[in-house]
Amino acid sequence: MARAFVFPGQGAQAVGMGRDLAEAFPVARAIFDQIDEALGQPLSKLMFEGPEATLTLTENAQPALMAASLAATRVLESEGGFTLADKGAFVAGHSLGEYSALAAAGALDVADAARLLRLRGQAMQQAVPVGAGAMAALMGLELEAVREVAAEASEAGVCDTANDNAPGQVVISGDVAAVERAVELAKARGAKRAVMLSVSAPFHCRLMQPAAEVMQGALADTKVSAPTLPLVANVTASPLSDPDAIRQRLIEQVTQTVRWRESVQYMAGSGVTTLVELGQGKVLSGLARRIDRALSATSVGTSADIESAVATLSEA
Repeated sequence: MARAFVFPGQGAQAVGMGRDLAEAFPVARAIFDQIDEALGQPLSKLMFEGPEATLTLTENAQPALMAASLAATRVLESEGGFTLADKGAFVAGHSLGEYSALAAAGALDVADAARLLRLRGQAMQQAVPVGAGAMAALMGLELEAVREVAAEASEAGVCDTANDNAPGQVVISGDVAAVERAVELAKARGAKRAVMLSVSAPFHCRLMQPAAEVMQGALADTKVSAPTLPLVANVTASPLSDPDAIRQRLIEQVTQTVRWRESVQYMAGSGVTTLVELGQGKVLSGLARRIDRALSATSVGTSADIESAVATLSEA
């Protein structure tokens, strides 16, 4: 029974995340302390206590979600007496979760990953003036239909597919006028729902090119090692282990589609039967069942989850 470890992206954050792990497990507290020190701010206090509006800021949410994922990972490994590489076939992460996956698999130093995500969040926010960009979720249309809608809406500005999350669940991103046009077109084409999202910037579209250039410079100066498990990359939906290729995919990821549906399908097609979601929330576990009903998925983000996860993983 092969499994993959997956790491959530932005939107999963919640005040209080990681707190019970920090209180119950010194190895988790050490992760939070390390990230606080790397960023020169008490990020863990913001995670544990809020305020929510400050935690939700992109430059805080991205390293905070990684911190919660890494804390859960290290507790699971220390309590189980194994590593992810002992128990898995792949790692993968949704958008910023790719950095969590790489840190969990030893390709990125934890402090480096935190600093990169802080910079990534700042650069993505600064790439487009507030209010100029938008994102929308289109439900009930498949990817090709959404691409056609986005192409037609591009008469009003940039409109790209940002996230292919699951069958019939695609997110678009771009200029406000173009995304609003796409929402109307999608409704006319039979979308079950087409809703504007409450986001601070239009992620994963061509408007993010300035942020991609910032990350290119930062990643050039960051040590990347071969991960202990192959990373199924957002941009290619295929496995990577080469450090230079990982660097390049992380740069491309800022402006290109997160191919999550295809990534999960690739892992399932390669023999994975179980996804273990490490970190805050259960978003990826929910998507897994929509992508492939044969997949089982479990989430490990709290101290209550640890015991059962250790027992399950220790059996195989």
